[in-house]
Amino acid sequence: GVYGVWKAVRELGEARLAEIDRLVGMYLTDRDSMEAVCAEELLAKTRDEGVVVLDVRPEKEYRAGHIPGANSVPIEKLEAYLEEIPEDREVVAYCRGPYCVFSDEAVKLLEARGYRASRLTEGFSEWRAAGLPVES
Repeated sequence: GVYGVWKAVRELGEARLAEIDRLVGMYLTDRDSMEAVCAEELLAKTRDEGVVVLDVRPEKEYRAGHIPGANSVPIEKLEAYLEEIPEDREVVAYCRGPYCVFSDEAVKLLEARGYRASRLTEGFSEWRAAGLPVES
C-alpha cells in the first residue's frame, strides 16, 4: 500500500544520506538514554492494567485511529494531564513515527516528574501497517 511505498522511500533516503544520520543524531541526542518498547512489547503491556498508554499526537490524528486503550493527550496538554496519571503506573508514550519527537518530549517530562516512562520505538503508522489492533 501507500504506507509501504512511503516507508521504502524513507529507508532508501536514510541509507543514501549520511547527512540524515548526522542531523537526526544532533536532534534526537537523548534517545539513547530513554527507555523504549517495541510494538510487540507494548501490545503485551496493554493487556496489563498497570500501564498507561499516551497518544501524544494532535487530537484529530487520535480520532482517526489509535492504539486500543490509549489516552489522547496532545503534547502541549501533557503538563496539565499529569495529575490524572497515578504515580505508581508505568507510562508508554507514542506519536507518529521514528522521527516524531512528541513522544521523546513526553518521556522527558514524565521522567522529570518521577514517572516510569518509555516511548514506543515505532509510531502509530508502523503499528497500523503491522496489522496490530486499532481503535477509532
